[in-house]
Amino acid sequence: MGTELHIGIDAEKTVVSSYPLKARSGRIRRTRVGTLVETSPCAPSGRTLEQRVVATSRIALPLLFLTAVAAAFGMSWWLAAAGSAGLVGWFWRRQARAAQIAAFAVPRDREQPAETRARVLWTAAERAAFDNALTASRRVRATWPALGGMVDPVLADRSLTRALDELATVLARRQDLRRLRADLSGVELTGVPADSPARAAVTEQAERADVLWRETGAARDRIVHSIEAAARAGESFLRERRVAAIAGYAERTLARVTGSAAVAESGPELASRTEAVIAAYRDLAA
Repeated sequence: MGTELHIGIDAEKTVVSSYPLKARSGRIRRTRVGTLVETSPCAPSGRTLEQRVVATSRIALPLLFLTAVAAAFGMSWWLAAAGSAGLVGWFWRRQARAAQIAAFAVPRDREQPAETRARVLWTAAERAAFDNALTASRRVRATWPALGGMVDPVLADRSLTRALDELATVLARRQDLRRLRADLSGVELTGVPADSPARAAVTEQAERADVLWRETGAARDRIVHSIEAAARAGESFLRERRVAAIAGYAERTLARVTGSAAVAESGPELASRTEAVIAAYRDLAA
């Protein structure tokens, strides 16, 4: 993968690419977190055609007046008219696009190497799997500020982004395999002789598809588990540290109230938990 990963999710598909995504309709906005760039659709403006005409007229009339004034003073009226027309056209197109439901354009990169092509997920199962992994990755990133020196944010960011990129590739393969298996299962073999080479070829390809289906399923589970494990390890560590802080505060307060000397804090021992967090990030980077 490249230095960045661009992810776009609209109502019909999920697009994962190493280069910026474009909108087919509507407007989109980008949010960057490290090497991950999430591109999300903007909600339609809801303006009707009549409302857009009124808004454009409010822009066009003053520009028409300025064009007439420029002509009256001997200035190049056609230049002012051309500029005004361009501005009105741009404003109209911006309004029309804002009123549309946003959707991402399908990247046209079939001629590029396979490792740099965008992956487009259409099927519900693959989209749901990637969305769950993306949600878990947000949980992972949310723990980094509080983990301090336990995790290198730069290396962790690269590992997490690479995991999402690999997951998108695996899910794209499973999407193709899902369709292939459906096609193979729908082949009508009634009336085809048992010793027919065509029948044997279909059976062989179906077996190969089943093997690849299981392999990609195992790869998907491994990546999703590693991301989820990193999220759980970081969140568990932070919860335990908050509990330790509360226990320490309570112990000091009780010692002050009773007049007795404070003993060693009774909060959970966190040092033994550090290795669990580090191990989870090692699995993520593997």
